[in-house]
Amino acid sequence: MRKMDIKIVPMELMHLPEVLAIEQDSFTDPWSEYAFRTELCANPHAVYFVALADGQVVAYIGGWLIIDQLHITNLAVAPDYRQKGIAMALLDRILEYSWQEGIREATLEVRVSNNSAINLYRKKGFVSVGCRPGYYINNNEDALIMWKEMKGDVADDMDGAGNV
Repeated sequence: MRKMDIKIVPMELMHLPEVLAIEQDSFTDPWSEYAFRTELCANPHAVYFVALADGQVVAYIGGWLIIDQLHITNLAVAPDYRQKGIAMALLDRILEYSWQEGIREATLEVRVSNNSAINLYRKKGFVSVGCRPGYYINNNEDALIMWKEMKGDVADDMDGAGNV
């Protein structure tokens, strides 16, 4: 099987229509265009990347760099591109970027029912450290809090240009 040609680049405003479509397909309580615009234009702590296949946005990841921590806010992959290693590549990219910025810890919340995401994070060394009861207001679902002590361990298959 041919390795997929995916390029990972910083998210820009021009990517928002495709990002919003993936957001709608991925979440029952999706972020609004305003939320993404605010992150990109007004949040000095925000860092976002998109994965491109043939110039089309097929996935994205975002987070906040606050003092010495990365807080991953969202990660989503278009339905036709799931289970192809793209989420892992995006996670590697944001961890690598954060490491270069002096970040040494990463955290996130994930729905307790989202087994595929939990497994992805565990593969990257995240561990469960707690639970936030009723964190997701649309259905009162609990969030698993996951944490990673960073050691500069990025994927071997990433090159410096953000290609997978």
